[in-house]
Amino acid sequence: MASTYLSLHYHITFSTKYRKPLIVDAWRDRLHEYLGGTVRGLKGIPESIGGVEDHVHLLAGLRATHCLANFVRDLKKAGTSWVHDQKLDPQFSWQEGYAAFTVSPNSREGVRKYIGNQVEHHRRMNYLDELKRILEEAGVEYDPKYLE
Repeated sequence: MASTYLSLHYHITFSTKYRKPLIVDAWRDRLHEYLGGTVRGLKGIPESIGGVEDHVHLLAGLRATHCLANFVRDLKKAGTSWVHDQKLDPQFSWQEGYAAFTVSPNSREGVRKYIGNQVEHHRRMNYLDELKRILEEAGVEYDPKYLE
């Protein structure tokens, strides 16, 4: 029987515009739930969603037919619309761009735990330092001026 089998899992992270602390405790979990529903609506599989006041992390399973850039664009657009529709913050928007990393099946559980531990993690490290560390560990070259 001929078929196609895939394991396409991505660790995706993006921040609020100017990394402002706009995602407040009172509605953060609801935003994460909404983003999870949006991932499902886009025919992806939300495996973990977390973050703090200035950014989110997602572990998502995608299909071969997904275009990562379009997927993230649609996800961010939906998240912004939800925040505005709920009248939570009229100035809310996401920073342009994102970071995404493929995740092997053997590493998925570790990434899930990492995402679930964001509040504790960010008591010790800010998002910019975290992003730089992740980029460097993944061997991704970057121009620091685009991180500011």
